[in-house]
Amino acid sequence: MAESFTRDLTGAALAYIGDAALEVLVRRYLVGLGVNGSGKLNGMALGFVKATAQSAAVEKLLPLLDEEEEYMYKRGRNASGISAPKSASAGEYRRATGMEALFGYLELAGKRERMEELFFAAYADIIAELDAAHPNRVRFTEVKNK
Repeated sequence: MAESFTRDLTGAALAYIGDAALEVLVRRYLVGLGVNGSGKLNGMALGFVKATAQSAAVEKLLPLLDEEEEYMYKRGRNASGISAPKSASAGEYRRATGMEALFGYLELAGKRERMEELFFAAYADIIAELDAAHPNRVRFTEVKNK
């Protein structure tokens, strides 16, 4: 999809796509750990995809973003009509929505390698713990986490 097309989408539309793109990254990573059982996988995925986790993760990403990526993050963060769930503050939910918009932009622009690079940077602490607990994991991603 043309990168210029993403500028025509609302922050909410980018976040909608980004939510799915992040979910796929998380699921690919967790399945690669060798964990079996959808209940266990879904429970582990919450550590990545709930708004509070995404809000904390985005703080690690902001210094790594180029100008266009930061613009897309801000479009999602500042999107209108966002109402936070009870499990997150309004600020946390807005930052999480911004992160999803960023990943939606990267997905639609075909920048999957960059998306994976930012995924591993955002969740480096969680990934380090899980990798240590699952040393024989399979890597279903293009980018190696450092």
